[in-house]
Amino acid sequence: MRELSTVLRHALTVLAGQLAVMAFGITDTIVAGRHSQDSLAALSIGSAVFISVYVALMGVLQALLPVWSEQRGAGRDADIGASVRQALYLWLVACVLGMAVLLLPGTILRATEVPPALRGEVRAYLAILAFGLPPAMLFRLYSTLNQALGWPQLVTWLQVGALGIKIPLSIWFTFGGAGLPAQGVAGCAWATLVVNYALAGFGLVMLRRPALYAPLRLWQRLEAPDRAQLARFLRLGLPAGLAILVEVTSFTLMALFIARQGSLASAAHQIASNLAAVLYMVPLSLAIATSARVSFWRGSGDERRAVVVAWQGFGLAALAGCGLAATLFVTREQIAGLYTDSAEVVALASALLVWVAAYHVADALQTLCIFVLRSWHVTLAPLLVYGVLLWGVGLAGGHALAYRGLAGIAPLQSPAAFWGASAAALALVALLFTALLALVMRLRLRQA
Repeated sequence: MRELSTVLRHALTVLAGQLAVMAFGITDTIVAGRHSQDSLAALSIGSAVFISVYVALMGVLQALLPVWSEQRGAGRDADIGASVRQALYLWLVACVLGMAVLLLPGTILRATEVPPALRGEVRAYLAILAFGLPPAMLFRLYSTLNQALGWPQLVTWLQVGALGIKIPLSIWFTFGGAGLPAQGVAGCAWATLVVNYALAGFGLVMLRRPALYAPLRLWQRLEAPDRAQLARFLRLGLPAGLAILVEVTSFTLMALFIARQGSLASAAHQIASNLAAVLYMVPLSLAIATSARVSFWRGSGDERRAVVVAWQGFGLAALAGCGLAATLFVTREQIAGLYTDSAEVVALASALLVWVAAYHVADALQTLCIFVLRSWHVTLAPLLVYGVLLWGVGLAGGHALAYRGLAGIAPLQSPAAFWGASAAALALVALLFTALLALVMRLRLRQA
C-alpha cells in the first residue's frame, strides 16, 4: 500500500505539470481557432511536424530515467552527476538534428501533400520553433533527472508557472496590440519560444541549489565523451526514441494526410488530436512514476518489489483510462464547442471524439507497459511492434480506408478513417505489450 501511495503522489505531481504543458497546446488551439479556420489548420500541420521531431528526440533523453533511478536505488549518487554531464553530448546532437528538420520542412510538406496555400504559414511557424528546441531539450534533461530522483514537484512548479506566461503571450502575439502587429499562427510559436527559454533558465537556477543536488556533484568540469557510457545510453535511448518516433508520427502524420481534405477536416482533427494528447498525460504521468519506482527497486536489488509496483501501476492506468474515455464519450459535443464557434467543425469533431475515447483506453495500457519495459531495459521488441502495427495497420490502414477504400469499403474521405484504424492498431499493441511485460517480469523473478 505504501508503494501505491508513493506512485500516486509522484504521478499526480507529474500530471499537474504535464497538464500545464498541455494547456500550452490547448491555448494555441483555441487562440488559432478564434483567429481563423486557416490559422487552426496551419497550427494543426505545424504542430504535427514539431511534435514528431521534439518527442522523438525527447524520447532518447527520457530513456535515461531508469538509468538514473537505478543509480539512485543503488546509492551511487556521485555517478549520477557524471552521467548527466555525458548526457549533454546527446542533447547537443539532438538539437542539431532537430533544428535541421524544422528549418527545412519542405520535403515533409510536399511528401504529405499539404496544400500550398498553408505551407508558408507552416514554414514560418516551424522556423521560430526551431530556435526554441535547444532550451526545450535542456529542460527535458532537467525534468528527467528530477523524476528519476523522485522530485517531480521541482519540475511541476516551473511548468505551472510558465503557463501564466504562455497564455497572455499567445493571445498578444497572435492578435496583436500595444503596437505589435497581429502575427497569426506564428504568434503562438513566438510565445512558445519565450516560454522554453524561461523554463530552461529557471531549471538551471534550481540545479544550483546545494542542499538538494550537492551529493550528485553536477557542477564539475565537463569530461571528454565517454564512449562506453554514451554507447550504453544509445543502446537504451535510441530504440526508445525510435519507438516514440513511430508512436508519435503514427499520431501526428494523420494531420498531414488529413490536410488534403481541407480546412474543415484539419480543424476538426486538431481538436480531436489535442484532446487525445491531453488525455494521454494521465497514463504518461502514471508510467513515469511507476517506471521510476520500478527502476529504483531494481537498483536496490529487490526484483519482487519492482514487479509488485509494476502491476499496481498497470491497474491504475487501466482504471483511469476507462474512466476518462467514458467521460469524453458522454461530453464530446460540449467539449468540442469550447474550441470553436463553427457549427461544422463542432459536428465533425464530436464524431471523431467517439474514436478518440476508444483510442485512449488502449493508449493508457500500452503507455504504462512500454515505460515499465524500459525499466527492465527491453526496448527493441516494442519498437518492432510499433513499426508493424502503428505504421502498418494504423497509419497505412487509415490512409487506404480514407483515400483508396479497403475490404470492399469505398473511400471515406474523412478523418474518421484514420482514427478508427489507429484505435484498432493501438488495441493490438496494448494486448501484445501486456503479454510481453508479464513474460519479462516472470523471467526476472525466476532469475532473482
